[in-house]
Amino acid sequence: MADIARSTIEQLLLSYQIPPMDRPLSACAVQLSINIDGTNVSVQVELGFPVATIKAAVEADIAGLIRALPGVTNVQVAVSWVIGGNGAAQKDRTLEKVKNIVAVASGKGGVGKSTTAVNLALALQAEGAKVGLLDADIYGPSQQMMLGVAPDQRPDQHDQQYLLPVEAQGLKTMSMGYLTTDKTPMVWRGPMAGGALKQLLTQTWWGDLDYLIIDMPPGTGDIQLTLSQSASLTGAVIVTTPQDIALIDAQKGVEMFRKVEVPVLGVIENMAIHICSECGHREALFGEGGGERIAKDYSVPLLGALPLSLQIRQQLDAGTPTVTAEPEGDIARLYGEIARDTALQLALRVASGPAQAFPNIVIKAD
Repeated sequence: MADIARSTIEQLLLSYQIPPMDRPLSACAVQLSINIDGTNVSVQVELGFPVATIKAAVEADIAGLIRALPGVTNVQVAVSWVIGGNGAAQKDRTLEKVKNIVAVASGKGGVGKSTTAVNLALALQAEGAKVGLLDADIYGPSQQMMLGVAPDQRPDQHDQQYLLPVEAQGLKTMSMGYLTTDKTPMVWRGPMAGGALKQLLTQTWWGDLDYLIIDMPPGTGDIQLTLSQSASLTGAVIVTTPQDIALIDAQKGVEMFRKVEVPVLGVIENMAIHICSECGHREALFGEGGGERIAKDYSVPLLGALPLSLQIRQQLDAGTPTVTAEPEGDIARLYGEIARDTALQLALRVASGPAQAFPNIVIKAD
């Protein structure tokens, strides 16, 4: 019975789809350990990406599948994760313990890139990761206000040569907004702004981080190139709206990262649909399917689609992004799905390495 049960259990596990990711464990960065003792079965599932918010549900799902097999009387399932990365590849001391650096970018302003970046960072944190957030918009930093950090907050120093990140809602953050006031315009040419950004990135003592999310300035100019060359980026996420002009600029963003050999992890479509707060009528104000078309054209995932919501704007203005303001709400759930899928794309790249093209699947017979 044990031998038959083992092959059946392996098949069940590898075909199981983590909700609502719509992909089986066989397509994830995963290590499985199966132990069979008579009619008792224990399973350990180790993922390469965090799933804290759905951990209990996944364990219950898998246990139910195995318990339904003939001859099985007792099942124990444990889901855990180990986040890998490329911190050792970083050039600067301050980034050595940062496993993954992810740029959140757009080809133009006004598509909700900063909103997406802060909620993505908070959603990754909610899944159980250690997360940092760098506001790389030198000319118009906004993360300080979005996170509710006091205008007079200034970073402390480490060893008299490094800045310490400002803790905000559990995130390690850094922004030009911490070093200037809202009445201090950054009247700088591109090289000066790029140099300032490089200093913020490499002279901040980030410490241990699973993910450092960088809220990029809009466009594809000097600052973006400086960042791409200053650190080993694990990947980039492109934010767009369905509007045709936004899609054209989003394509430029994808091409820019391709030219500097930074993998594009996927596309996030923002303001995909408007839902009337009075009657519930749904209307695609900016068009439909644009993000999906770009994702298909470049053979990258559509990580998710987010609605145009007054609630999101009000919560950010109050310094409480949606993921923390309403962690059980529908929009926070969408951000959670995007965060898990983004983390999965990173895990697959870490697991595959330069020479391996398939997910890392290991089954151990304990």
